[in-house]
Amino acid sequence: MSRMKPLSIDECQDPELKEEFKHFVKTLGFVPNSLLTMQRVPAIAKAVIQMNKAVFSPNGRIDLGFKRLIAHIASQAAGCQYCKAHTSVSATRFGISEEKLRDVYTYNKSPLYSDKERIALDYTLAAASVPNNVTDEMYNTLSQHWNDDEIVEILGVIGMFGFFNRWNDSMATPLEDEPLHLAEQLIADKGWRVGKHG
Repeated sequence: MSRMKPLSIDECQDPELKEEFKHFVKTLGFVPNSLLTMQRVPAIAKAVIQMNKAVFSPNGRIDLGFKRLIAHIASQAAGCQYCKAHTSVSATRFGISEEKLRDVYTYNKSPLYSDKERIALDYTLAAASVPNNVTDEMYNTLSQHWNDDEIVEILGVIGMFGFFNRWNDSMATPLEDEPLHLAEQLIADKGWRVGKHG
């Protein structure tokens, strides 16, 4: 049960923010309830949207679908069911096959993941854990496969989802229909449950 009811798009009092919501309709097909809750303080919602646009810029060096898998693994480390459902939707919208998404929990053994991807996801899991588990050895291995700009992009995704994971779990943000249905279809057999986000 949600701890705070998201406001509707129609209740948005900030014309600039209302315009920004269109970005999510375009990229996700809906405006996340997390942003509809944040809109009570428009400056926070706008800052989060700007970070989201920067992290998921189509001009980045890392594939947008793979960035969503990074977000998924970061959310797995944090235990955020809301964000795992959201990243299931966005990963498949950005070219990740359903088969590869289903294998994300066993990426270290799956033939669908390259060594380079496995190293990035190992780093993600360590960086998103509390306490942080990134070691010098792990970072050195990461930097043999990813350049500095790419590592900044990877950590940008991890950092942004650290915020989203804490926001959505603390608010028990209700999950929208599309991510709910897709998560039930693709990752429920891997232990995903809607839990408090239902």
